[in-house]
Amino acid sequence: MNARRLIVGLAAAALLVAPAARAQDKGTIFVPLLVYRTGPYAPSGIPNANGFNDYFTLVNERDGGINGVRLVWEECETQYDTKQGVECYERLKARNPVLVNPYSTGITYQLIPKAPIDKVVIHSMGYGMTAAADGRWFPWVFNFPMTYWSQASAFIRYVGQQEGGLEKLKGKKIVHIYHNSPYGREANPTLEELARRYGFELTLLAVDHPGQEQKATWLQVRRIAPDWIYISGWGVMNQVAVKEAAAHGMRMDRVVGN
Repeated sequence: MNARRLIVGLAAAALLVAPAARAQDKGTIFVPLLVYRTGPYAPSGIPNANGFNDYFTLVNERDGGINGVRLVWEECETQYDTKQGVECYERLKARNPVLVNPYSTGITYQLIPKAPIDKVVIHSMGYGMTAAADGRWFPWVFNFPMTYWSQASAFIRYVGQQEGGLEKLKGKKIVHIYHNSPYGREANPTLEELARRYGFELTLLAVDHPGQEQKATWLQVRRIAPDWIYISGWGVMNQVAVKEAAAHGMRMDRVVGN
């Protein structure tokens, strides 16, 4: 589903970007793939990189490309590192990409100012800068179908449904365990506002890169004894979080990840 949505974005962007630039591609649509097959975030990066490769191949072989124009792509390894990601973008933008999918909030933040200058669409689907959803100010950035703010809001709404109504959240304890990066911190202001609105007790616990050491975090969680846990993790952090939650006797039906 994610890849299919991306292809729709590709087709739309191809119609918007300057025809002169597209002409240099010799009848193809170029897409840079910023991937992380190595490093601590590889557990999340590898399946996504494979998925994009497989789906682009499928579109070419089954459909002959998009509207008869074949897709071409090139991978560049970022290791989920912002500096490496920007270097990948700078190297590959010479091939006139129809868009770039940074697949990292940190990289996305760095590329947003470059987009209107380079005239390269940024498609940060469900991640990146939440404010970029306002196309009046960020016309070159598309982060549909959701943002970190809407994900956090959906989590609180789900908790309210499970508890019998949002008014029942008053006095409940909710912990947000988040990756200590632009990605993980994005949901915090939304959760803080919702905590003020509905009266639940919110605790924010950061997990530093890469997320393999969480024992102290989960000792805090056990002392707090939260009613619900929301995890904004990535890569190896997610695996460790699930193991620690189970080891500390947390109810797994009360642990939700974004």
